[in-house]
Amino acid sequence: MTAIEHTAQARPRGTRLPRRARRNQLLGAAQEVFVAQGYHAAAMDDIADRAGVSKPVLYQHFPGKLDLYLALLDQHCEALLQAVRNALESTTDNKQRVAATMDAYFGFVEDEGGAFRLVFESDLTNEPAVRDRVDQVSLDCAKAVSEVIAEDTKLPSDQSMLLAVGLCGMAQITARYWLGAGQRIPRDAAARLISSLSWRGIAGFPLQ
Repeated sequence: MTAIEHTAQARPRGTRLPRRARRNQLLGAAQEVFVAQGYHAAAMDDIADRAGVSKPVLYQHFPGKLDLYLALLDQHCEALLQAVRNALESTTDNKQRVAATMDAYFGFVEDEGGAFRLVFESDLTNEPAVRDRVDQVSLDCAKAVSEVIAEDTKLPSDQSMLLAVGLCGMAQITARYWLGAGQRIPRDAAARLISSLSWRGIAGFPLQ
């Protein structure tokens, strides 16, 4: 699951929460506002109101809007990377590994919290700190896949990485298209369709 594990419902002002719980609540409210409005249109007032806290309380946890956005981005980039790693480690059957990895991207995109929009569709990619995080998670996911390819095929690392970038790029682009097109194909069927395409390509490189 990539959504923050908490209830983002607004609480009455003045409700006291432990620091970690309050931080999670604020992140949940911020995610809803950023996903709905985008970074530039979102205001700290909106986030504070959504969380049911005063702006001073919000600023106690996050000095500014960018800090809040980066905290969310870090959380969801890590969630995506962990989902890919879990998929790769879920089996030693490479055909099933491809299927699990494709499904990890579809699951990340399908999550009702819309976290994938912060990672793949941010309106703040001109900000170096955001661009670096987005580029890094894409690179890290591809590296995880490339290690499996290199181990099984003995292809050079640069070739393995290029194949991995292609596979991960296919996964996230098709998953986003699938969601945007209205999920007319059930998620399992859609992920299987793309994993079949991917497997027919990558299976052409023999195990060594």
